[in-house]
Amino acid sequence: MKHFREYLLENERVYNYRIKIAGDTPKDFVRALEEKLQQFDVVKISAPKTTPVMAKLADFPAFDNESCTHMDVEFRYPAIEPQIQQIAQLLGLDPNRVRMLTVPYENSNDKLTADMEAQNKDLLTSPYPAPDAEQKALYKDYAAAPEDHAVLKNTYRSAFTVAGGKTPPAVTTNSLPMGNTSPMTNVKRPAKPATGYNPKG
Repeated sequence: MKHFREYLLENERVYNYRIKIAGDTPKDFVRALEEKLQQFDVVKISAPKTTPVMAKLADFPAFDNESCTHMDVEFRYPAIEPQIQQIAQLLGLDPNRVRMLTVPYENSNDKLTADMEAQNKDLLTSPYPAPDAEQKALYKDYAAAPEDHAVLKNTYRSAFTVAGGKTPPAVTTNSLPMGNTSPMTNVKRPAKPATGYNPKG
């Protein structure tokens, strides 16, 4: 039967992070960083690993042609990236060259990258698939003169039925009967008075 202390140790929560540093680090920087990290009650720190120089670093878009040093850390107290960057700045390093990410997030990114590389491995060397009948028809249509495009000839028609059948046209004010005779047409005008020029009026 386990002691209570063993159960307590098994249920103790820890926080796993990966600290990344872009470019070369000053002498004894890693050792000094490890000492500063003790404030988070370090459980373990992995040995630093450095990648070859790469044209682009995924986590450092502002820096080109740099290597990347990373180390996995396990704390009993949580930490945030600005805290680690502030420590690095106190040790004489540009804080923009330091990132801290959770290990599960990093592992998921690594898996995604590996899957994409495997999927696209032979993409450029594999033969392009032959076009099917629909693609050939579309290519022929695209290559035609503008006035000969199928869409302009209304080739593509929608074969659907409107629910409720054909509806009668809407009645608007334009549909109301409009008068087509002048109101002055049926007015009876009085006779013109006789004048010297026109004695009969």
